[in-house]
Amino acid sequence: MDEWIDQYLQRLKNARGVSVHTLRAYGTDLATFAAFCAERGIEAPSDLAPRAMRAYLGQLEDQGLAGTSVQRKLSSVRGLLKWLVEEGQLETSPAVGLRRRRTPRNLPGVLSEKEVDALLAAPDTATPTGRRDQALLEVIYSAGTRAAETVGLNAEDLDLKVGTARVMGKGGKQRLVALGSHALSALAAYREDPDRPKPVTTAGDALFLGPRGTRLTVRTLERVVERNLMRAHIHRRATPHTLRHSFATHLLDRGADLRSVQEMLGHAHLVTTQIYTHLSIERLREVYEQAHPRAAAELEEENSKG
Repeated sequence: MDEWIDQYLQRLKNARGVSVHTLRAYGTDLATFAAFCAERGIEAPSDLAPRAMRAYLGQLEDQGLAGTSVQRKLSSVRGLLKWLVEEGQLETSPAVGLRRRRTPRNLPGVLSEKEVDALLAAPDTATPTGRRDQALLEVIYSAGTRAAETVGLNAEDLDLKVGTARVMGKGGKQRLVALGSHALSALAAYREDPDRPKPVTTAGDALFLGPRGTRLTVRTLERVVERNLMRAHIHRRATPHTLRHSFATHLLDRGADLRSVQEMLGHAHLVTTQIYTHLSIERLREVYEQAHPRAAAELEEENSKG
């Protein structure tokens, strides 16, 4: 199967809109599938059968991988099988009807509005690094951008007068995001900062720069969040993606409709955005139990028994 997988990866490489990260992920996933095929003596597409695909899925699930990881690996193989059908090597995909075991869905962590306020106020704006950090954090929470979208911003992507930024999302899809007044103020202070590092040639028009003038990396952005969590005395783990989750959840908590949040997040499918409704419902349940007279009375009774 190695030859067919190599041909498929080459096709993906030549396709428009496929990022290096996506190609690398496909390569890793299909290497796992290739090893499975080698162990089973599956040498050609015609050797693939539904039973083999069920065995492969079972192997992935038995490895204790997260449900999202299993789904991603399975999706990569589905793409390969679909291509093999298009190439006439298979009549139908042997993965049709293949379903993984249902597992509880982990809800993403979010920060409360009070915690977000503390985090955004944490950077030391008396320093160039602090001014940059504040702009970074304000942009993520204001626009709900992904980590890679945030560090991928170029100066030309900003329109501070209109209050928007153009970001490059997954699959090379661009979208406009709105920036609130706090984010615009922080961005203006950062861009006009005389102590802001000068970009090196390889950084191009990068907006967010490291001390040496290179484009900021996702890992550095993660450290920015970690550092300012400590400064804000927030003693739990959070990442740039946690800020994105918080952005979406707080919008829904305050009455935003799901379709609008989907557009802001750049989700291709509404079902991806719907997880945030679960978070909002859990928050509503907490408020209900604390505030409703009968719910509060039941809680007091349980506490007295304890």
